[in-house]
Amino acid sequence: MGNRKEFTGIVTSDKMQKTIVVKIMHLSKHAKYGKVAKRYNKFKAHDEKQTAKVGDTVTIVETRPLSKDKRFMLKKVLKKAEAMHVVLKEEAV
Repeated sequence: MGNRKEFTGIVTSDKMQKTIVVKIMHLSKHAKYGKVAKRYNKFKAHDEKQTAKVGDTVTIVETRPLSKDKRFMLKKVLKKAEAMHVVLKEEAV
């Protein structure tokens, strides 16, 4: 698809119609001290067929603006969530 950005993350919300919220984790190094820290971003992505559920690992791809906040589309579901309570424990940590 050209130079479009692709991210892999975990679905944190699927309560909206045809929209999911995906949490992306990336490592960033502090400019002065060099310590590596985990950073998170949340992106809203368009899910036309509503296939992704909370806890699924998905790939999203950049697209034209679809609404005020949506700039990504669901490309594919990589792994389905095994249990709901496992996802909630990971977020609390």
